[in-house]
Amino acid sequence: MSGSGEIPPQVQNLFAQLQQLKVQIEALGRQKMQVEALLRDAEHALEELAKVDENTVIYKNVGELMIKAGKETVKEELTERRETYDLRLKTLERQEERAQKRYQQLQEQLREALGAVSQPTGA
Repeated sequence: MSGSGEIPPQVQNLFAQLQQLKVQIEALGRQKMQVEALLRDAEHALEELAKVDENTVIYKNVGELMIKAGKETVKEELTERRETYDLRLKTLERQEERAQKRYQQLQEQLREALGAVSQPTGA
């Protein structure tokens, strides 16, 4: 490098990948928080449902409507929803973990590339 201060394309590429991965990790974190909230809601609803007897009138939301439903039907739907949320959460956690590892690898590559760039060549 001639000391002009320009950043080599390889370093620019690593930096761009790093920025893109950071945005992806943040998006995964937001998705994870949303799924965790949905999972908690489903679990809480199941807990409350367990407290009521069979004769209690139960309503469920269907779009903008609330419709009378049987306890077992609601329990099955909530259980299925909870399982779906749990699976989605595990998937997001794995994706986040892989993205974090890749982020650390890219950081290290960028450090190495910047170290190589800052080293004077042949004095």
